Amino acid sequence: MRIDILTVLPKLLEGPFADSILKRAQDKGLVEVVVHDIRKYSTNKHQKVDDYAYGGNAGMVMTIQPIHDCIKQLQSEREYDEIIYLTPDGETWKQSMANYYSMKGNLIMLCGHYKGVDQRLRDHVITREISIGDFVLSGGELGAAVLADSIIRLIPGVLNDETSALSDSFQDNLLAPPVYTRPADYQGWKVPEILTSGNFAEIEAWLFEESIKRTQERRPDLLDNQDAEPKEKKAK
Repeated sequence: MRIDILTVLPKLLEGPFADSILKRAQDKGLVEVVVHDIRKYSTNKHQKVDDYAYGGNAGMVMTIQPIHDCIKQLQSEREYDEIIYLTPDGETWKQSMANYYSMKGNLIMLCGHYKGVDQRLRDHVITREISIGDFVLSGGELGAAVLADSIIRLIPGVLNDETSALSDSFQDNLLAPPVYTRPADYQGWKVPEILTSGNFAEIEAWLFEESIKRTQERRPDLLDNQDAEPKEKKAK
């Protein structure tokens, strides 16, 4: 997989991809992340990439030319499955989307700034618009890093234990159950006995029930598409 991120502030993206899981994924050759400075594609002698909005609205707007030229250059070199624009009024990012894109090939992510991009780019070039939540950031860079992280960690070979991702929160529209580790008794705070029983069928059932309980308490909206049956029962 290759992810190309278009931004006016490329230094903001140096950190997220330079360490931990995302760096190891790149070192293994499982993904390539390339950050592009949109200003370098500007035909303006001052590398300007924004202008005043028509109609007199407050704030600046990202101009078409440098963004479109950058995208056209990339598309001349390879095919892309999606051109994603990070914007507060896009679809809210979900785990199911990360699952979907982890099986794709190449993605372009455009980081919005100012009051956003010229609408004509959204009408004719962008193929999907994504938001990471109902709030506004200074730019789309952190959103692009969030998308990339959630996608890359699902690519086979990235995590040491590939099955770990299958039990993450939001898989199957459930929050993950509580987790415990050694020691089993810390100053009188004990791990639930079921988890040290060795009865894996009962443990799995307990974990599922705890997931349901936690989801009901914290995110009941997720249960709208959940039939509340353990996987082993669905198979019968």
